[in-house]
Amino acid sequence: MFKNFLRIVIPVLLLALAVPAIFAQNSAPAAKLLGAIQKVNGSQLSLVTDQGQAVQISVQPGARIFRFAPGQSDAKATPIQLQDLQVGDRVLVRGVMSDDKTVFNASAVAVMKQQDIAKLQQQELLDWQRRSIGGVVKQVDAASGTISLLVAGKPITVSTTPTTTYKRYSPDSVRWEDAMAARLEDIHPGDQLRAKGNKSEDGTKITAEAVVAGTFRNISGLITSVDAAQNTVTVQDLSTKKAVSVKLTTDSQMKLLPAQLAQGLALRLKAGTAAAPPSSQQGQPGAPGQAAGRSRNGDLNQLIARLPAATLGDLHKGDAVMILSTEGSAATPPTAITLLGGVEPLLTAAPSGTGAQSFLTPWSLASAPGGDQQ
Repeated sequence: MFKNFLRIVIPVLLLALAVPAIFAQNSAPAAKLLGAIQKVNGSQLSLVTDQGQAVQISVQPGARIFRFAPGQSDAKATPIQLQDLQVGDRVLVRGVMSDDKTVFNASAVAVMKQQDIAKLQQQELLDWQRRSIGGVVKQVDAASGTISLLVAGKPITVSTTPTTTYKRYSPDSVRWEDAMAARLEDIHPGDQLRAKGNKSEDGTKITAEAVVAGTFRNISGLITSVDAAQNTVTVQDLSTKKAVSVKLTTDSQMKLLPAQLAQGLALRLKAGTAAAPPSSQQGQPGAPGQAAGRSRNGDLNQLIARLPAATLGDLHKGDAVMILSTEGSAATPPTAITLLGGVEPLLTAAPSGTGAQSFLTPWSLASAPGGDQQ
Protein backbone atom coordinates (compact mmCIF):
# COMPACT_ATOMS: atom_id res chain seq x y z
CA MET A 1 0.00 0.00 0.00
CA PHE A 2 2.89 2.30 0.59
CA LYS A 3 3.90 2.28 -3.07
CA ASN A 4 0.41 3.51 -3.88
CA PHE A 5 0.75 6.04 -1.05
CA LEU A 6 3.95 7.36 -2.62
CA ARG A 7 2.37 7.39 -6.07
CA ILE A 8 -0.68 9.33 -4.97
CA VAL A 9 -0.28 11.14 -1.67
CA ILE A 10 3.19 12.64 -2.00
CA PRO A 11 2.58 14.16 -5.46
CA VAL A 12 -0.76 15.44 -4.17
CA LEU A 13 0.87 17.19 -1.25
CA LEU A 14 3.79 18.55 -3.22
CA LEU A 15 1.68 19.94 -6.02
CA ALA A 16 -0.97 21.29 -3.66
CA LEU A 17 1.66 23.10 -1.61
CA ALA A 18 3.84 24.22 -4.48
CA VAL A 19 1.48 25.91 -6.89
CA PRO A 20 -0.65 28.49 -5.01
CA ALA A 21 1.34 31.48 -6.22
CA ILE A 22 1.15 30.46 -9.86
CA PHE A 23 -2.54 29.67 -9.71
CA ALA A 24 -3.23 32.84 -7.76
CA GLN A 25 -2.21 34.83 -10.82
CA ASN A 26 -5.41 33.64 -12.48
CA SER A 27 -8.01 35.79 -10.73
CA ALA A 28 -11.13 34.42 -12.45
CA PRO A 29 -13.14 31.87 -10.44
CA ALA A 30 -11.89 28.43 -11.41
CA ALA A 31 -11.81 24.83 -10.32
CA LYS A 32 -8.85 22.51 -9.85
CA LEU A 33 -8.36 18.91 -10.88
CA LEU A 34 -5.56 16.62 -9.76
CA GLY A 35 -4.62 13.35 -11.45
CA ALA A 36 -2.43 11.45 -13.89
CA ILE A 37 -2.24 11.93 -17.65
CA GLN A 38 -3.48 8.87 -19.55
CA LYS A 39 -3.25 10.24 -23.10
CA VAL A 40 -1.82 13.29 -24.88
CA ASN A 41 -3.18 14.48 -28.23
CA GLY A 42 -1.90 17.94 -29.01
CA SER A 43 -3.57 20.34 -26.59
CA GLN A 44 -6.04 17.66 -25.47
CA LEU A 45 -5.25 15.58 -22.39
CA SER A 46 -7.04 12.55 -21.02
CA LEU A 47 -6.82 12.74 -17.24
CA VAL A 48 -7.85 10.29 -14.54
CA THR A 49 -8.34 12.14 -11.27
CA ASP A 50 -7.41 10.73 -7.88
CA GLN A 51 -11.12 10.07 -7.36
CA GLY A 52 -11.11 7.81 -10.42
CA GLN A 53 -12.97 10.20 -12.71
CA ALA A 54 -11.97 10.34 -16.40
CA VAL A 55 -11.85 13.95 -17.61
CA GLN A 56 -10.95 15.47 -20.98
CA ILE A 57 -8.69 18.48 -20.56
CA SER A 58 -8.30 21.18 -23.19
CA VAL A 59 -5.17 23.24 -22.52
CA GLN A 60 -6.06 26.75 -23.64
CA PRO A 61 -3.78 28.97 -25.75
CA GLY A 62 -1.53 30.96 -23.46
CA ALA A 63 -2.02 28.56 -20.54
CA ARG A 64 0.77 28.65 -17.97
CA ILE A 65 2.56 25.28 -17.74
CA PHE A 66 5.19 24.71 -15.06
CA ARG A 67 7.25 21.71 -13.98
CA PHE A 68 7.91 21.08 -10.30
CA ALA A 69 10.58 18.76 -8.91
CA PRO A 70 9.89 17.00 -5.59
CA GLY A 71 10.22 19.49 -2.75
CA GLN A 72 10.53 22.45 -5.10
CA SER A 73 8.71 25.71 -4.38
CA ASP A 74 6.71 27.63 -6.94
CA ALA A 75 9.44 30.28 -7.05
CA LYS A 76 11.77 27.68 -8.60
CA ALA A 77 9.27 26.07 -10.94
CA THR A 78 10.41 25.68 -14.55
CA PRO A 79 8.20 26.83 -17.44
CA ILE A 80 7.74 24.05 -19.98
CA GLN A 81 5.89 23.60 -23.25
CA LEU A 82 2.72 21.69 -23.95
CA GLN A 83 4.67 19.12 -25.96
CA ASP A 84 6.72 18.30 -22.84
CA LEU A 85 3.71 16.66 -21.18
CA GLN A 86 3.76 12.86 -21.20
CA VAL A 87 1.59 9.92 -20.23
CA GLY A 88 2.16 9.14 -16.55
CA ASP A 89 2.90 12.72 -15.52
CA ARG A 90 0.87 13.97 -12.57
CA VAL A 91 -0.76 17.34 -13.05
CA LEU A 92 -2.77 19.86 -11.10
CA VAL A 93 -4.84 21.85 -13.58
CA ARG A 94 -6.83 25.02 -13.03
CA GLY A 95 -9.66 26.12 -15.24
CA VAL A 96 -13.38 25.88 -15.88
CA MET A 97 -15.70 23.19 -17.18
CA SER A 98 -17.28 23.80 -20.55
CA ASP A 99 -20.97 24.69 -20.68
CA ASP A 100 -21.87 21.19 -21.91
CA LYS A 101 -19.83 19.64 -19.08
CA THR A 102 -17.73 17.54 -21.48
CA VAL A 103 -14.35 19.32 -21.41
CA PHE A 104 -12.34 21.04 -18.68
CA ASN A 105 -10.67 24.15 -20.16
CA ALA A 106 -7.32 24.56 -18.41
CA SER A 107 -5.68 27.94 -17.98
CA ALA A 108 -2.80 26.70 -15.80
CA VAL A 109 -1.07 23.35 -15.45
CA ALA A 110 1.38 22.33 -12.72
CA VAL A 111 3.31 19.21 -13.66
CA MET A 112 5.32 16.65 -11.72
CA LYS A 113 7.13 14.40 -14.17
CA GLN A 114 6.85 10.63 -13.86
CA GLN A 115 10.61 10.19 -13.51
CA ASP A 116 10.73 12.73 -10.68
CA ILE A 117 7.96 10.86 -8.86
CA ALA A 118 9.82 7.55 -9.29
CA LYS A 119 12.95 9.10 -7.82
CA LEU A 120 10.99 10.44 -4.86
CA GLN A 121 9.35 7.05 -4.32
CA GLN A 122 12.74 5.36 -4.14
CA GLN A 123 14.04 7.92 -1.68
CA GLU A 124 11.00 7.54 0.56
CA LEU A 125 11.16 3.76 0.37
CA LEU A 126 14.80 3.73 1.43
CA ASP A 127 13.93 6.07 4.29
CA TRP A 128 11.25 3.64 5.54
CA GLN A 129 13.66 0.73 5.16
CA ARG A 130 16.31 2.39 7.27
CA ARG A 131 14.26 4.22 9.85
CA SER A 132 11.11 2.25 10.63
CA ILE A 133 10.04 -0.43 13.05
CA GLY A 134 6.78 -2.27 13.57
CA GLY A 135 5.02 -4.71 15.83
CA VAL A 136 1.95 -5.28 17.95
CA VAL A 137 0.58 -2.47 20.12
CA LYS A 138 0.55 -3.40 23.80
CA GLN A 139 -0.44 -0.06 25.34
CA VAL A 140 -1.25 3.52 24.30
CA ASP A 141 -0.64 6.42 26.69
CA ALA A 142 -2.39 9.43 25.18
CA ALA A 143 -1.26 11.70 28.02
CA SER A 144 2.44 11.15 27.31
CA GLY A 145 1.99 10.50 23.58
CA THR A 146 3.71 7.13 23.75
CA ILE A 147 2.89 3.72 22.30
CA SER A 148 4.29 0.49 23.70
CA LEU A 149 5.08 -2.07 21.01
CA LEU A 150 6.09 -5.69 21.17
CA VAL A 151 8.58 -6.36 18.38
CA ALA A 152 9.84 -9.92 17.99
CA GLY A 153 9.15 -10.42 21.70
CA LYS A 154 10.96 -7.26 22.76
CA PRO A 155 9.35 -4.07 24.16
CA ILE A 156 9.80 -0.90 22.09
CA THR A 157 8.57 2.59 23.01
CA VAL A 158 7.21 4.81 20.24
CA SER A 159 7.19 8.50 21.16
CA THR A 160 4.93 10.78 19.15
CA THR A 161 5.04 14.54 18.70
CA PRO A 162 2.53 17.19 17.57
CA THR A 163 3.90 16.80 14.03
CA THR A 164 3.54 13.00 13.86
CA THR A 165 1.19 11.91 11.08
CA TYR A 166 -1.15 8.91 11.41
CA LYS A 167 -2.90 6.62 8.94
CA ARG A 168 -5.25 3.72 9.66
CA TYR A 169 -6.26 0.87 7.40
CA SER A 170 -9.89 0.36 6.45
CA PRO A 171 -11.53 -2.69 8.09
CA ASP A 172 -12.66 -3.89 4.65
CA SER A 173 -9.59 -3.23 2.51
CA VAL A 174 -5.89 -4.03 2.37
CA ARG A 175 -5.20 -1.18 -0.05
CA TRP A 176 -3.27 1.82 1.19
CA GLU A 177 -5.34 4.30 -0.79
CA ASP A 178 -8.35 3.18 1.22
CA ALA A 179 -6.56 4.01 4.49
CA MET A 180 -7.76 7.07 6.33
CA ALA A 181 -6.10 9.86 8.27
CA ALA A 182 -6.17 9.02 11.96
CA ARG A 183 -5.15 10.20 15.42
CA LEU A 184 -3.23 8.73 18.32
CA GLU A 185 -6.57 8.04 20.02
CA ASP A 186 -7.52 5.72 17.14
CA ILE A 187 -4.72 3.27 18.00
CA HIS A 188 -5.59 0.42 20.36
CA PRO A 189 -3.86 -2.54 22.05
CA GLY A 190 -3.67 -5.45 19.65
CA ASP A 191 -3.27 -3.26 16.57
CA GLN A 192 -0.40 -3.84 14.19
CA LEU A 193 1.64 -0.65 13.91
CA ARG A 194 4.64 0.62 12.00
CA ALA A 195 6.45 3.85 12.87
CA LYS A 196 9.14 5.75 10.99
CA GLY A 197 11.51 8.07 12.79
CA ASN A 198 14.77 8.37 14.69
CA LYS A 199 15.70 5.41 16.88
CA SER A 200 17.65 5.51 20.11
CA GLU A 201 21.16 4.05 20.13
CA ASP A 202 20.03 0.91 21.95
CA GLY A 203 17.06 0.48 19.60
CA THR A 204 14.47 0.44 22.38
CA LYS A 205 12.86 3.78 21.50
CA ILE A 206 11.81 5.60 18.36
CA THR A 207 10.53 9.15 17.90
CA ALA A 208 7.88 8.77 15.22
CA GLU A 209 7.46 11.10 12.27
CA ALA A 210 4.81 8.86 10.68
CA VAL A 211 2.67 6.02 12.00
CA VAL A 212 0.48 3.52 10.16
CA ALA A 213 -1.75 1.10 12.06
CA GLY A 214 -4.64 -1.25 11.66
CA THR A 215 -6.62 -4.03 13.27
CA PHE A 216 -6.10 -7.39 11.62
CA ARG A 217 -7.28 -10.94 12.17
CA ASN A 218 -5.23 -14.10 12.52
CA ILE A 219 -7.03 -17.24 11.37
CA SER A 220 -5.49 -20.70 11.67
CA GLY A 221 -7.08 -24.03 10.89
CA LEU A 222 -8.16 -26.52 8.24
CA ILE A 223 -9.79 -25.54 4.97
CA THR A 224 -13.35 -26.86 4.79
CA SER A 225 -14.10 -25.56 1.29
CA VAL A 226 -12.61 -23.63 -1.62
CA ASP A 227 -14.86 -21.54 -3.88
CA ALA A 228 -12.93 -20.61 -7.01
CA ALA A 229 -15.90 -18.72 -8.49
CA GLN A 230 -16.13 -16.41 -5.46
CA ASN A 231 -12.38 -16.45 -4.72
CA THR A 232 -12.99 -17.49 -1.13
CA VAL A 233 -11.75 -20.18 1.23
CA THR A 234 -13.61 -21.30 4.33
CA VAL A 235 -11.50 -22.28 7.32
CA GLN A 236 -12.48 -23.91 10.62
CA ASP A 237 -10.66 -21.51 12.91
CA LEU A 238 -8.82 -23.26 15.75
CA SER A 239 -9.13 -20.37 18.19
CA THR A 240 -12.84 -19.64 17.79
CA LYS A 241 -13.97 -23.13 16.70
CA LYS A 242 -16.08 -21.39 14.04
CA ALA A 243 -16.05 -21.52 10.24
CA VAL A 244 -14.71 -18.31 8.64
CA SER A 245 -14.96 -17.43 4.94
CA VAL A 246 -12.05 -15.33 3.71
CA LYS A 247 -11.93 -13.38 0.46
CA LEU A 248 -8.82 -13.59 -1.73
CA THR A 249 -7.92 -10.70 -4.05
CA THR A 250 -5.09 -9.78 -6.39
CA ASP A 251 -3.50 -8.00 -3.42
CA SER A 252 -3.53 -11.16 -1.28
CA GLN A 253 -0.18 -12.87 -0.84
CA MET A 254 -0.43 -16.68 -1.03
CA LYS A 255 2.55 -18.90 -0.21
CA LEU A 256 3.19 -22.57 0.64
CA LEU A 257 5.84 -23.49 3.21
CA PRO A 258 8.21 -26.25 2.07
CA ALA A 259 7.97 -29.27 4.36
CA GLN A 260 11.56 -28.98 5.64
CA LEU A 261 11.16 -25.30 6.53
CA ALA A 262 7.82 -25.97 8.22
CA GLN A 263 9.36 -28.73 10.34
CA GLY A 264 12.25 -26.50 11.36
CA LEU A 265 9.91 -23.68 12.33
CA ALA A 266 7.73 -26.08 14.31
CA LEU A 267 10.75 -27.18 16.34
CA ARG A 268 11.59 -23.57 17.07
CA LEU A 269 7.98 -22.85 18.01
CA LYS A 270 8.04 -25.68 20.53
CA ALA A 271 11.30 -24.35 21.93
CA GLY A 272 9.93 -20.81 22.15
CA THR A 273 12.38 -19.41 19.58
CA ALA A 274 10.13 -19.20 16.55
CA ALA A 275 11.13 -15.59 16.00
CA ALA A 276 14.49 -16.84 14.70
CA PRO A 277 13.67 -18.61 11.43
CA PRO A 278 16.43 -20.72 9.87
CA SER A 279 18.64 -19.16 7.19
CA SER A 280 17.31 -15.64 7.78
CA GLN A 281 19.78 -12.88 7.04
CA GLN A 282 21.08 -10.58 9.72
CA GLY A 283 22.06 -6.96 9.60
CA GLN A 284 19.59 -5.87 6.93
CA PRO A 285 17.61 -2.67 7.46
CA GLY A 286 13.91 -2.95 8.19
CA ALA A 287 11.42 -2.01 5.49
CA PRO A 288 7.85 -0.89 5.95
CA GLY A 289 6.80 -3.69 3.64
CA GLN A 290 8.32 -6.33 5.86
CA ALA A 291 7.36 -7.72 9.21
CA ALA A 292 7.97 -5.86 12.47
CA GLY A 293 11.45 -4.62 11.60
CA ARG A 294 14.72 -6.49 11.45
CA SER A 295 15.55 -8.21 14.69
CA ARG A 296 18.90 -9.81 15.36
CA ASN A 297 17.20 -13.14 14.90
CA GLY A 298 15.92 -12.32 11.44
CA ASP A 299 12.45 -12.14 9.95
CA LEU A 300 10.20 -14.99 8.88
CA ASN A 301 8.16 -12.68 6.67
CA GLN A 302 11.28 -12.07 4.59
CA LEU A 303 11.51 -15.82 3.98
CA ILE A 304 7.81 -16.03 3.19
CA ALA A 305 8.08 -13.18 0.68
CA ARG A 306 10.84 -15.06 -1.17
CA LEU A 307 8.80 -18.21 -1.60
CA PRO A 308 7.08 -18.77 -4.98
CA ALA A 309 3.54 -17.45 -5.17
CA ALA A 310 0.74 -19.99 -4.77
CA THR A 311 -2.72 -19.88 -6.33
CA LEU A 312 -6.22 -20.77 -5.24
CA GLY A 313 -5.82 -23.99 -7.22
CA ASP A 314 -3.04 -25.06 -4.84
CA LEU A 315 -5.47 -25.11 -1.91
CA HIS A 316 -7.65 -28.09 -1.08
CA LYS A 317 -10.15 -29.19 1.53
CA GLY A 318 -8.31 -30.44 4.61
CA ASP A 319 -5.19 -28.32 4.05
CA ALA A 320 -3.88 -26.46 7.09
CA VAL A 321 -3.46 -22.72 6.61
CA MET A 322 -2.61 -19.61 8.55
CA ILE A 323 -4.22 -16.39 7.34
CA LEU A 324 -3.65 -12.78 8.22
CA SER A 325 -6.67 -10.76 7.10
CA THR A 326 -8.55 -7.52 7.47
CA GLU A 327 -11.19 -7.31 10.18
CA GLY A 328 -14.10 -7.51 7.79
CA SER A 329 -17.56 -6.38 8.79
CA ALA A 330 -21.11 -7.64 9.01
CA ALA A 331 -21.54 -6.92 5.30
CA THR A 332 -18.07 -7.83 4.06
CA PRO A 333 -16.02 -10.96 4.81
CA PRO A 334 -12.40 -10.53 5.90
CA THR A 335 -9.94 -10.10 3.03
CA ALA A 336 -6.72 -12.13 3.15
CA ILE A 337 -3.51 -10.16 3.34
CA THR A 338 -1.29 -13.24 3.63
CA LEU A 339 -2.34 -16.87 3.34
CA LEU A 340 0.30 -19.42 4.26
CA GLY A 341 -0.18 -23.09 3.47
CA GLY A 342 1.89 -26.12 4.37
CA VAL A 343 1.66 -25.22 8.06
CA GLU A 344 0.52 -28.58 9.48
CA PRO A 345 3.71 -28.93 11.59
CA LEU A 346 3.21 -25.43 13.03
CA LEU A 347 -0.36 -26.05 14.06
CA THR A 348 0.63 -29.40 15.54
CA ALA A 349 3.30 -27.65 17.59
CA ALA A 350 0.77 -25.00 18.70
CA PRO A 351 -2.69 -26.64 18.57
CA SER A 352 -4.52 -23.45 19.48
CA GLY A 353 -2.86 -21.64 16.59
CA THR A 354 -2.02 -18.65 18.78
CA GLY A 355 1.73 -19.22 18.84
CA ALA A 356 2.00 -19.78 15.11
CA GLN A 357 -0.04 -16.66 14.33
CA SER A 358 2.81 -14.43 15.46
CA PHE A 359 4.63 -15.40 12.26
CA LEU A 360 2.43 -13.20 10.09
CA THR A 361 2.22 -9.42 10.03
CA PRO A 362 0.40 -7.10 7.62
CA TRP A 363 3.55 -5.50 6.26
CA SER A 364 4.27 -8.23 3.71
CA LEU A 365 2.32 -6.95 0.73
CA ALA A 366 3.33 -4.64 -2.08
CA SER A 367 0.26 -2.69 -1.12
CA ALA A 368 1.44 -2.28 2.45
CA PRO A 369 3.93 0.44 3.44
CA GLY A 370 6.96 -0.13 1.27
CA GLY A 371 5.99 -3.28 -0.51
CA ASP A 372 8.07 -6.42 -0.58
CA GLN A 373 11.50 -4.94 -0.94
CA GLN A 374 13.99 -7.64 -0.10
